Amino acid sequence: MGDIDDTALLSLRDALRGRVLAPRDPGYDEARSIYNAMIDRRPAAMAQCVDVADVRNVITFARETGTDLAVRGGGHSGPGLCLLDDGLMLDLSPMRWVHVDPEARIARVGGGSQLGDLDHATHAFGLAVPAGIMSTTGVGGLTLGGGHGYLTRRYGLTIDSLLSADVVLADGSFATASEHDHPDLFWALRGGGGNFGVVTSFTFRLHPVHTVGVAVTVWPVDRVREVLQWYRAFLPAAPADLYGFFAMLVVPPGPPFPEPIDGQKMCAVVWCCTGDLEQSRLDDMLSVVNDPAPTAFHFATPMPYPALQTLFDTLLRRGLQWYWRGDFFDTISDDAVAVHEKYGQNLPTGLSTMHLYPVDGAPHGIGADDTAWAYRDAVWSGVVAGIDPEPGNADLIRRWCVDYWTDLHPHSMGGSYINFLGEQESPERVRTTYRGNYDRLAAVKHAYDPDNFFHANQNIPPSAAGQRVV
Repeated sequence: MGDIDDTALLSLRDALRGRVLAPRDPGYDEARSIYNAMIDRRPAAMAQCVDVADVRNVITFARETGTDLAVRGGGHSGPGLCLLDDGLMLDLSPMRWVHVDPEARIARVGGGSQLGDLDHATHAFGLAVPAGIMSTTGVGGLTLGGGHGYLTRRYGLTIDSLLSADVVLADGSFATASEHDHPDLFWALRGGGGNFGVVTSFTFRLHPVHTVGVAVTVWPVDRVREVLQWYRAFLPAAPADLYGFFAMLVVPPGPPFPEPIDGQKMCAVVWCCTGDLEQSRLDDMLSVVNDPAPTAFHFATPMPYPALQTLFDTLLRRGLQWYWRGDFFDTISDDAVAVHEKYGQNLPTGLSTMHLYPVDGAPHGIGADDTAWAYRDAVWSGVVAGIDPEPGNADLIRRWCVDYWTDLHPHSMGGSYINFLGEQESPERVRTTYRGNYDRLAAVKHAYDPDNFFHANQNIPPSAAGQRVV
C-alpha cells in the first residue's frame, strides 16, 4: 500500500508511547537510514517502539489495516530487509538495554540492542557472549540468523548461548520461548531469521572472557595461494581457544600498519586467543606465521574483548555502500584458492573484501537438527563484500561481488549463513541454506504465522494447513 491515511496514522500514534514518523515529519530521513547506504527505501510510516506494548499495538495495527510490516533491530541487514517501501517499519532501536546477573552468568538484552551494548555491560563482570566482530551489529538480527564471531571456536554460535526469547507473535500475543516453553518456536528462532515473530528481548548464558590475545598478520597478495593452503590445514588443527579469520583486503592507512604497506592489496588473518594470555604463549602459538610466506606485517598484543569488537567500527562505519553474498565451506579446495587469487588481486575499491570466518570447534558438538542452523559440519562461513563510500561505485562493487561469488559458489557446501544472503533470496536458495531442517521450519511457521504476516525477510512460507509440527 502507499501512504497511511491521517486518521489511521493518528490512531497509531495514540496507541504508542514511542514516536511514529511519516514522510512529512522532521527526522524521517534520518530515521529511515540504515547501516547499508545502498538501501534507499521510503516506508509509509516508522513506529519507534519503546516497550512490548508498543510492539503488540504496531502488529495489531498492521494486521487490521493490511499494511506490510518490516522489523528493524540494529539496522545492520546487508540487503536492507528491515526497511520497505510504502509499508510500516517496526523499529526496535529505542529498546537498547542490557541487564546482567553476574552470579547466574546470564544477561537479558533488549531487542534493539547492539553488540557494543552487550559487550559493555558484560565486560564489567569478566563475561561475554560469542557474537560478531563489530560493535555496531544488532544483537537481534545476528542472533536470529545464528551468530558467529571471535569466541565461536571455543564457546559456539550465538544461538548456542541463547536460553530464552520473549516474542510478540503474528496475532499480537506474547510468548517466552525456551527449551521448556514453546520448544518448537525456540528451536526455529535459533537460526530461522525473522520469520516467526518480533523478539523483544533475549536471555543469554555468559562465558568467562575479559582480556584476549589479539594479532594481525599480513602477507603480500601474491602469496595468497601459499597462505590459504597453510591456513586451511593449520587452523582446524589448532586449539579451540585460537580463532583466526582470513581476509583479502587493501591495507588501510594508519596504526597499527606501517606506512610502506598503506594502500597495498594484501591477504591477512585476524587472530583472537581466549586461553592463557601470557604473551609468550600467544607468540608461541603464532610463531608459524612465516611458514607459508614471509609476512609483510605481524602485530600481537593482549586487548580487552570490547576493544577487539570495536577494531573495525571506524573503518567500516555506517553510511557506506555495501553489497554482499556468502556461502559455507567445509574445505578450501585448490580450485577455491585459485578463485581467491583472481579476485583478491582485483579488489575494486579500498574497502571491498572477502572474509572466511571459522565455525568449527564448539559448534561441531551440536547436532545438525538440534537448532535451525543446519550446517554444523561447516568449517568456514564465507562472505564476499563490495564496499565503498561513493554511490557512483555501487554497480562496480555489485558486479565484482556477484562475479567473485559466482565463481566461488561451486566450491562451497551450497548453503549460506542466512545473514550473508543478498537480496530477498529465491525459495530454492533459502531451502538450501536450511537443508533437512527446512520442512520443520515451514511447519513451525504454519503453527505461529500461518498467514506469513512476517515475510519481509529471507522468507520461509508456512507449510500446508494441518502438517504436524515435529
